[in-house]
Amino acid sequence: MDTLRTHTVIDSPIGPLTIVATNGVLSGLYMVKQRHLPAEETFGDRDPDAGVFAETARQLKEYFAGQRRVFDLPVAFHGTPFQQRVWAALREIPYGETVSYGRLAEELGRPAAARAVGLANGKNPISVIVPCHRVVGSTGDLTGYGGGLERKRYLLDFERGGDALF
Repeated sequence: MDTLRTHTVIDSPIGPLTIVATNGVLSGLYMVKQRHLPAEETFGDRDPDAGVFAETARQLKEYFAGQRRVFDLPVAFHGTPFQQRVWAALREIPYGETVSYGRLAEELGRPAAARAVGLANGKNPISVIVPCHRVVGSTGDLTGYGGGLERKRYLLDFERGGDALF
């Protein structure tokens, strides 16, 4: 089967977001200047009318308006089996809460793999919707974030009902 990739770009409070679909299923959500950003030519043709994009944009708009806490979108992860386990676990972290890399490693049954969890977290291809911003250091400190610490701080403050400024 051929792989068909398409993309579109929408505005958000954290800047433009590029939404990517693979065979009609959400497979990427990228921020401007994001670390581990794939080459733009891998996003496929720009197709703002694809069905997955309208639903993704609607749910993101609701999220940023404070009206949505859980995303209900099918996703297609493209990564190693371990990365996919980490990304699936990220979706289980409740809105407004955080977990440490070490705790996430324990929950995955790999207590010594905090660093590997951090690396997989950093390569999350579907930011915001797969909430890698909810993972923090062992002391609760904000540590690396592919979209930049300012965006991580904004998303966490926003979810906690604080004065989120970006």
